Amino acid sequence: MNKEVLYIKNMVCNRCIMVVESELKKLGVEPFSVELGEVQLESALTKEQKEQLTERLESLGFSLIDDRKGRLIEQVKTLIVELVHYNNNDLKINLSDYISEKLHHDYNYISNLFSEVEGTTIEKYFIAQKIEKVKELLVYDELTLNEIAFKLNYSSVAHLSAQFKKVTGLTPSHFKQVKTNKRKPLDKV
Repeated sequence: MNKEVLYIKNMVCNRCIMVVESELKKLGVEPFSVELGEVQLESALTKEQKEQLTERLESLGFSLIDDRKGRLIEQVKTLIVELVHYNNNDLKINLSDYISEKLHHDYNYISNLFSEVEGTTIEKYFIAQKIEKVKELLVYDELTLNEIAFKLNYSSVAHLSAQFKKVTGLTPSHFKQVKTNKRKPLDKV
């Protein structure tokens, strides 16, 4: 049988991976691997299985991505989410080089496609993810703002604070005091 790779939109956390894996197993499909945004199967799904999976995933807020450009956009998002939220030490690299190297495409092509499809730039998406990570770290209240700035590779606390205020409308210290609407789910960033 032919191997198959499925790309799934809005699959942005470890819980998402567990949910998708569970839905595949309910269909009698044992995935080879399930990662953020991507599922590798030993054999291709039947038309009926794919329809059932599509229906189940959509009811849970996910969707299968069938077109090449959509898959590329989702891969960019997945790389950025992994980079910001799961690979703490890799933030010191050049984002454009990282993305083009990982996806084996020219960065200008990827960037233009992303902007066209998403209505925002890769850089703005990256900043939005970093700000969500800052929010998470502020809510946990385990690190100082200086430590957060260092962890997320900001040049200074002032730079982090300015970017945070530009995106959220609040200073980081005011954000910590506010008790409502603190964080967004990663698939809503």
